[in-house]
Amino acid sequence: MEQKWPQEIWLVRHGQSAGNVARDAAEAAAGHLIDIAERDVDVPLSELGIRQSQALGSWFAALTPNERPSVVLHSPYVRAAETANILLRRLERESLLAVVADERLREKEFGILDRLTTHGIAHKYPELYAQRQHVGKFYFRPPGGESWCDVILRLRSVLDTITREYCGERVLIVAHQVIVNCFRYLIERLDEASILAFDRAGDVPNCSVTSYAFDPHAGKRGKLVVRLVNFVAPLEASGTPVTVGKDVPSAPKA
Repeated sequence: MEQKWPQEIWLVRHGQSAGNVARDAAEAAAGHLIDIAERDVDVPLSELGIRQSQALGSWFAALTPNERPSVVLHSPYVRAAETANILLRRLERESLLAVVADERLREKEFGILDRLTTHGIAHKYPELYAQRQHVGKFYFRPPGGESWCDVILRLRSVLDTITREYCGERVLIVAHQVIVNCFRYLIERLDEASILAFDRAGDVPNCSVTSYAFDPHAGKRGKLVVRLVNFVAPLEASGTPVTVGKDVPSAPKA
């Protein structure tokens, strides 16, 4: 049976952004609005986010040439594009088969709730807040925005492109937290309860790697099996300690 999947897929959340810093500060202060001037697409990396990206670039560069990514796909949002460009400096860009900014990998769209904290949503749109609590984030679609199901729909077409154009390649995807979780939902064949349990357990760490490798003996026709979940490369210089994610055995799930 001919292989349809890439040989390996790495899912990377962008490095810490100025928006992440502003959001954490707003939530800690029980504020209503995330204090960031740029539109979401233009939010850059923070200084720490740059260091995280450089550390991850060194981790990829330490792989042998036949283990490194051969294709890089990334969100066009500035924080993801900056992360990808830092990684590309260590990957010998000219040797790659493709480097593509794909709008389908963009951040989940929040519509009228954009830049609002949880407290801000409850204060400004109490009926929407109640609906969001009742329906859950998997199915809840804010006016002008997306549900997780909407994101999953566009990622299904990304997987179609990957299997059509990059079969047997080693594909690195640099995007956003919800994108990583929704890819996990698709690749690991999860259900709503499972993926939301992962989400409740904690944020996808900035610049973390979740990876899959093709196993020809898994399933009936071979499939991608998980290798790493939320692995974080240690920072190269002194600074805040970085927690390393769990290394998952490569055996297929029952």
